Amino acid sequence: MISFVLLSTFRNSVALMPRNYSVSAKKETISFVLLSTFRNFAPSKRKDMAKNPKWQDEYWLLLMQLYLCQPVGVKPLYSRGMVELSMELHIAPKVLFGKMCQLASIDTPRIERVWETYGHSPRRLSRAVRLLREMKGFGNADEFYSGVEVNETFEKDFKPCITDPMVLTPVMLTLILDLYFRLTPITMVAKTPEVAELAKLIGLKPQEVADVMDVFQHCDPYLNRRDITLSPLLLPCQQIWQRYGNCDTLQLAQLAKELKEYFKS
Repeated sequence: MISFVLLSTFRNSVALMPRNYSVSAKKETISFVLLSTFRNFAPSKRKDMAKNPKWQDEYWLLLMQLYLCQPVGVKPLYSRGMVELSMELHIAPKVLFGKMCQLASIDTPRIERVWETYGHSPRRLSRAVRLLREMKGFGNADEFYSGVEVNETFEKDFKPCITDPMVLTPVMLTLILDLYFRLTPITMVAKTPEVAELAKLIGLKPQEVADVMDVFQHCDPYLNRRDITLSPLLLPCQQIWQRYGNCDTLQLAQLAKELKEYFKS
């Protein structure tokens, strides 16, 4: 509801402005009007944020735009579009996935109104989304979005944890660990088809994947390797091993299957 009022206010503000207004003057005026309007809804905003401190009604528009991307429908949990929107909003993919399922099922009057207003008008939806993103560039954007906590717990998994000797993210290491548990030490080499296939998917060379698996062997207590490695990969590999090394391999396999969607899209 807030988003609709804000967008209507924006259109009315632009229409009433003199033609000779400068760009900066227009932005300052629009920013002031939007912020004033938003403050009138502050009590309801705080009430909604108490249920979900990160979700705001405006986000339905961003989620709908992603939903309507080809192929239309609910996107995989870790598809690239879902992850990128999650990182933009600082909301975990699982939360957005749940919200997208709500959007698809149209299970509330509010969501029904969103569909009625934007579902059959891609241009209108595009303009609304562009406006929401442009508001972040206004001088008072921090005030406008105050109260939204930023938690990078899941975001770190998709950002490089090491850049030398290769660029790796925790997600990439998780996929390599999943393959590690499917192979024997003698097959953890570049010429193994499964190693080459995973390397192609995540954008590495087969030998680089094999090198990571070699470091994982130093983390594996069952192998009890006595040689010492000074590889810079050791610490990030140890961190991933601590998270998943002792968990159910079937659960890890399911997670890896979902994470692969990020690299397929």
